[in-house]
Amino acid sequence: MSRIHVTANVNGDEVEFLADPRETLLDCLRDHLGLTGSKEGCGTGDCGACSVTLNGRLVSSCLVLGVEAQGAEIATIEGMAKDGDLHPLQRKFVEHAALQCGFCTPGFLVAAKALLERNPDPTETEIRFWLAGNLCRCTGYDKIIRAVQDAAAEMRGAA
Repeated sequence: MSRIHVTANVNGDEVEFLADPRETLLDCLRDHLGLTGSKEGCGTGDCGACSVTLNGRLVSSCLVLGVEAQGAEIATIEGMAKDGDLHPLQRKFVEHAALQCGFCTPGFLVAAKALLERNPDPTETEIRFWLAGNLCRCTGYDKIIRAVQDAAAEMRGAA
């Protein structure tokens, strides 16, 4: 099967890769672009470990074909830190011990960032609803929720 040339903007950089028409965006990010932060947990869009934003919309990259990235703007966990400085969400996850094994953490961070870009002052219920598509077996969710609340407050200038 012939591969398809794809050009996309990933984390602010123009990238090109050749994708098999059956390859997922997750596989293309990991295997062709070396962006291994997004993880494959389930392959069915149920765990959130592979969460990225595609044209500003939170998606499970295991459910998107790589060829669908043509001309798209994609943001992954690798694009969160800027110039060596952690994003407030990343710092708050560390401060609140909202991670243990780290497998689910990139997906939670990308999803939380997408939430805060849409709603900079979410309630706890809104945070829990937004992050319901991300599964964690290590931390429990309270530390994650507290980290998102604290980061939201800091980003609004309320902390």
